[in-house]
Formats: sequence, C-alpha cells, structure tokens
Amino acid sequence: MKLATLRNGQRDGRLVVVCDDARRCIDACPVAPTLLDALERWSAVEPGLQELSRTVNAPAALGAMPFDTHQCMAPLPRTWQWLDGSAFLNHGRLMERAFKVPPVADFETIPLMYQGAADDFLGPHDSVLLPCEADQIDFEGEFGVVLSETPMGVTAEAALEYVRLIVLINDWSLRAFGPREAKSGFGFLQAKPSTAFAPIAVTPDELGPAWQGGRVHLRLQSQRNGEWFGHPHGREMHFHFGQLIAHAARTRKLSAGTIIGSGTVSNTDVNAGSSCIAERRMVEVIAEGAPYTGFLQFGERIRIAALYADGMSGPFGALDQLVVMASRACGDKNPQ
Repeated sequence: MKLATLRNGQRDGRLVVVCDDARRCIDACPVAPTLLDALERWSAVEPGLQELSRTVNAPAALGAMPFDTHQCMAPLPRTWQWLDGSAFLNHGRLMERAFKVPPVADFETIPLMYQGAADDFLGPHDSVLLPCEADQIDFEGEFGVVLSETPMGVTAEAALEYVRLIVLINDWSLRAFGPREAKSGFGFLQAKPSTAFAPIAVTPDELGPAWQGGRVHLRLQSQRNGEWFGHPHGREMHFHFGQLIAHAARTRKLSAGTIIGSGTVSNTDVNAGSSCIAERRMVEVIAEGAPYTGFLQFGERIRIAALYADGMSGPFGALDQLVVMASRACGDKNPQ
C-alpha cells in the first residue's frame, strides 16, 4: 500500500492512497483524514485503507483522481518524534580516517542517534529556505521507518513488527554548526534544519524482496544540479531498523508516528559515490590530502530517488528541491 498527503490548507494535509504506478490516488478521508490519525488507529483503519488501495488499483478506479507530487506535503507533515541514527558505519569510519579522530566508543555495538525537530517537515518539492551559505549547506539521503506505538524495552527482533511504513528522506544539514554542537554533548540543534521527505510512504510488503532483515535493499541515487553524485546501496546498513528501534525504545515507549532514520546511506565502494557532500569531501581528503567539492550555494538543486536493481525508479517517488535564501543577512553569529 502506498500513502501520501496532499495540501488542503490544513497543517496536517489530506491523506490519500496512491495506486501502484503512482498516476492516481483516492481520498482516504472516509477512513482516516490524516496519516498521523491513521497510524494512531492502525489496526482499526488498515482494512479500510487496503480496500481503498484495491479500488484505486482496479481498472475502473472509481473515485480516483490524478496524483501530482507537486501537491504533496511530507507523508507526515509533522509528528511526535523524529530520531535519526547513523547505521552505515562506513560513513563514520571515513570521518575517522579523514580527520584522524579517535573512534567512538562501542561504535559497532551501540547505534549513534540524535533527536531532531519533528514539527515542520518539508515536502518533496518544497524550496529549502536557509539563512546563509556560510553555514555549509549539505544534503543527506537516507531511508526511514514510521512506527505504530512501540513498547519500552522491545527487542530488536520484535521491533520490526511495529514498522508500518518506509520512507525516503533528505536530512538537510548545516555542517558549520556540527563540530561545536557535537562537542557540547547536548546534540544537534542549529546544524539540523527542517527534514524533507519523498512524496510516498509505503508499507513494507510494497518493497517485496527489497525489504530484508530490516534493511532497504535499494540504491539511493542523488543528483546535484542534474549531475550524478552517488548511488550507494541500502544493504550495507550495519544496524538494521529493528536494532535502531530497540535502541530508541530502551528506556521509553515510542508514540505512533515516530520516524526513525538510517543516517546517510554509505558504501565501502567509493565508485558508488556519496549521499552527502561531507562524505565526498572526506573521500577527497583521504585520497588527495584536501577537499575540493564545495557545499551548496543558493540556487542549487538536489534530487534524491531510490532505484531498483534494474535501474527503475523505486516506490517512494523523488525529492527534487531548490536551495533558496531565507534572508539577505547571515547575522552576527559565528557558527565556528
């Protein structure tokens, strides 16, 4: 089943069920007006949503309308909690090599995770309004899962039972703030502006064999201004989503609608490219002694999509966003 949220002038939008080829959709309001409402009542509303999915995929498609991703908000325009992991260890190992920093304790056994802002997610074609190029604007392509209510202390094996939807994410970052905020011990704040999502959230069965072992077995392709930037594969995720969920739920329950991200998709094969500029710069430091790829400037465009093994577009649709100046002044702040 494929779900999306269309703009309707309300903060949480209007839930629709999307057909398999993403050309049509059908209003889900008779079953659940918003995706957050659906997640909070999943056992009650899932049969109705599945019936709508069968309707929109039928030849007659009674009640269907054209599906336009430009009318989409994020599948969940806001939610209770957004937790982002760092499950692709190659990304961290590159940082250790490039900047000669000591490895994080328990790097391979305890996931890294931060809590981001969940109140203002961006849709797939929303402009990314940011104040200053000097903040070192970067994109980060990753996969994520959306949960139903998950109990405290859930095991990694049982945690996958609470995954209701899978999403594609661009976790926008401002790298100039990162080092200071990481050293503070309080986590990221200014380094993480609003996160963006591809238009379609899918149930795990939609991925078929591409959903294995709590990992998304698809390539994540990024383009910068229409030029290839990378296509690393999701199968190299060290901590699977069950482990990330269990880590987050170790001391608290997780509300329905909680989103957990994989962190930047990263592969050991450098020919796979990168899912963020910071990683490409780390590869350049290791290979050539200094980075030369610049961070994003206003007016640049980033496109992110998942690809099947045959190169066909994956089930989420694409993020295609323009970076835009939010104000003319950077202010007096010094992000260093």
